[in-house]
Amino acid sequence: MPTWGVAAFLLLPWLNPYTAGPTPNVWPLLLSTLCAVFLWTFRNRLNARLVTAGWLIAAAISALIGLVQYFGLASALSPLISQTEAGEAFANLRQRNQFATLTSIGLLVLIGWLAQRDKPGGPQPAQQWLMPWWAWLLALLLALGNAVSSSRTGLLQWLLIAALTAWWALPDRWWRLPVFAVLALLAYGVAVLMLPWLLELATGLHSDGLFGRLVKSPGCSSRKILWSNVLTLIAQKPWLGWGWGELDYAHFITLYPGPRFCEILDNAHNLPLHLAVELGVPAAVAICGALGWLVWRAQPWRERNPVRQTAWGVLAVIGLHSLLEYPLWYGPFQIAAGLSAWLLLSGGRENQPLPDADVDGLNEKFKQKKPFAQYLRALAAITMIVMLACVAISYHRVSQIYLLPDKRSAAYREDTLDKVRGSRLFRNQARFAELSMTPLTPANAAAVYGLAKDMLHYSPEPRVIEKVIESAVMLGRDDEALQYLARYRAAFPQDHARWASKNAGR
Repeated sequence: MPTWGVAAFLLLPWLNPYTAGPTPNVWPLLLSTLCAVFLWTFRNRLNARLVTAGWLIAAAISALIGLVQYFGLASALSPLISQTEAGEAFANLRQRNQFATLTSIGLLVLIGWLAQRDKPGGPQPAQQWLMPWWAWLLALLLALGNAVSSSRTGLLQWLLIAALTAWWALPDRWWRLPVFAVLALLAYGVAVLMLPWLLELATGLHSDGLFGRLVKSPGCSSRKILWSNVLTLIAQKPWLGWGWGELDYAHFITLYPGPRFCEILDNAHNLPLHLAVELGVPAAVAICGALGWLVWRAQPWRERNPVRQTAWGVLAVIGLHSLLEYPLWYGPFQIAAGLSAWLLLSGGRENQPLPDADVDGLNEKFKQKKPFAQYLRALAAITMIVMLACVAISYHRVSQIYLLPDKRSAAYREDTLDKVRGSRLFRNQARFAELSMTPLTPANAAAVYGLAKDMLHYSPEPRVIEKVIESAVMLGRDDEALQYLARYRAAFPQDHARWASKNAGR
């Protein structure tokens, strides 16, 4: 495969604009997995320069997309870019913090490339303060991208990058790299101040931007309340946790002694806490302890190789993001973390292909039997692609029930529910649709009650809770109905009030 083809697989996960319900992350995750398969298959074409260039190009293009979105011009480029309201920007990543993390990765790559120029044989002392024009241009573009994201996580990441750059560069008296990082940070600060004014000048729309988000009280959706609730859940089941994927149900079913996080909670927005609440404290300590031990053994604070510094920096900003959200649930960041690990394994040699893993000498045996190794690699790639195609077809089938009849594929315009009900891979999505479409009657009350209780573990939202309560009452299970009613009132007070008012006249 030519180099441009490999580069395309590096860029696509970041720039893909397409997604579709009922689970919006499925299509982006499938595409990212497909790209990962091709990158693994053609890994002999990868090297540090190509990987980091892919990150920087993706960050620069995303920054341009973010500016287009921020100034209300996204509709002109539909469907190539995700649609937003003016004053909002997240590129094609669909979340402001993910967009900000990508700009942070781009800045790390840019600083790493400049560090390469300071290697022996680089600029002479008289030139050491000069920077290439493209470096300033890219830094400004990335600063603008991070600023339009209005991400508080992005602010923390750029402060972290400035600190890491100073830590790695100053012992070798590389003054210009920390100065460059600080100037990029200052450009970001100026952009944060100026962009809301420019937005109002251009569109008449007022936006508080990052400063507004810093001073605005988040109310019941604050991280403080969220983490307090998660700690309560951990205390209830500390050893084995609530089970993987059960946090949203645990949050709904629990009545807290204090303030309650007022949204459906399917992630703890902190990786160690999420592992603890779903897998248990021992598993969380073991996983985080193992990662901490690996970092301690590698001693990144002593790193002097620019390529390896970039890789550690990428892992650091993803790690910081993981303490506030869950980027590792998304394909682009999974690939970035994996490629960073490969860059560290490569020894930091810029143009050397990334190494194959050597497990018990198997890699050496494959080298001795190269044709067999190539066939085996091709077979594994084909198998993965076929599996991904099967998953995509299954998701496409189930998604038809969520579309208007005239928008569905011809084969699914009639008896759609019967055709998708037997889906195995996306069974919960199909059952959720079945619950939503099934009117409650005395004849089916028992079946609806069982289905609705199961769906509380998939999506404990008002329409599901109402079906649980109404079917329980119809079956004479008043105690259970009261139990769920109390939790409905606590979790969704406005929806509960609307529903209670509607039923008061019956």
